[in-house]
Amino acid sequence: MNKTLAASLKNRRSVYALGKNSGVSAKDIVALVKETTDFVPSAFNGQSQRTIVLSGEAHTAFWGIVMETLRKIVPAANFAKTEAKINGFAEGEGTILFFDDEAVTNHLIKAFPLYAENFKPWAEQQNGMLQLAVWLALEDQGLGANLQHYNPLIDDEVKAKWGIAKEWKLRAEMVYGKKLADADLREHQKSIAASSLLKSNFP
Repeated sequence: MNKTLAASLKNRRSVYALGKNSGVSAKDIVALVKETTDFVPSAFNGQSQRTIVLSGEAHTAFWGIVMETLRKIVPAANFAKTEAKINGFAEGEGTILFFDDEAVTNHLIKAFPLYAENFKPWAEQQNGMLQLAVWLALEDQGLGANLQHYNPLIDDEVKAKWGIAKEWKLRAEMVYGKKLADADLREHQKSIAASSLLKSNFP
């Protein structure tokens, strides 16, 4: 499927109606995510971004962890909506976990003290770039995806389950799978004329 970057960016949406049997193998998803992770830019080429792809039983187990974690803190009277939402994520084909390796980020802070206060914001920015790049790559394969943030509630149990280094800080969880329905129409803010910006910012 050949698309321009602009088309992929335009078509990328939060798709919540996801299913399995997309026709894209877990092996291909791992290769796609690895290549994207390898080439997304990072401050000082520190490459602190980390990704883990969960598919099959691991994907199901992950959302089981999220479900039981939320069950402990969401009032029972309100849990039905939460349960339906999490079950919807579990119906997808897989989940990509995005981390920052704080061992790398902290090393950069010590190695370049002049920029010390910037490395943690830069780590967030480069992780955001990675998330978007992976999302575009999934869209280019015809897959749907949505981005979730159940961290830090689930961090300790997820790390224990899959033996993830304690220095890896979970930043986001991206569910992907076969698109079962189109996303809702997107509304855009009206553009501000350049002349208005000039008048307001440079009197």
